[in-house]
Amino acid sequence: MLIELTPGPNMAYLAALAVSRGRKVALAAVAGVTLGLLMLGMLAALGLQALVLASPWLYHAIRVAGFLYLLWLAWETWLPPDLQNAESEAYDGFRKGLITNLLNPKAGIFYVAVLPAFVNPSEGGVATQSAALAMIYVGVATAIHLAIVLFADVVGRGISSGSSITTIRRVLALGLVVVALWFLLKT
Repeated sequence: MLIELTPGPNMAYLAALAVSRGRKVALAAVAGVTLGLLMLGMLAALGLQALVLASPWLYHAIRVAGFLYLLWLAWETWLPPDLQNAESEAYDGFRKGLITNLLNPKAGIFYVAVLPAFVNPSEGGVATQSAALAMIYVGVATAIHLAIVLFADVVGRGISSGSSITTIRRVLALGLVVVALWFLLKT
């Protein structure tokens, strides 16, 4: 839970989305993030995530793609909602949540570096234990993401003036830029 509470791309994106586009779109994004976490967890349980981390050029390419994608999300958050990409809003939130998470090395590193410490090979079924731990992590992360969305939605609804919403949206957009820079420099 503590690892999931550390600021990262999901937290910043979900809060910005809930304030700027509303609860429905942000909840769809939570579903996308959850699917992304689940996919990364299963890839890690099968050992495929370790291959990405063992390949410096592939890891770097994913990291840079994640950085650029976060900058794009920050730009979209900065824009007024009527200028944002308005294809099916819920689908758009889901898709962006999924992509944000698949390009998040923090999640991949967690699955490869932290979860294996809790796997006991003498208990058998390393892949099964890894998958079970990944499912627990996904459950905790999803609960935290839902709390972030619901809190940000309440804050967004509690603000009556359009200029206040614009200010909050832009602060969150700048927060996404900071997270993107941290993402690029520290991962």
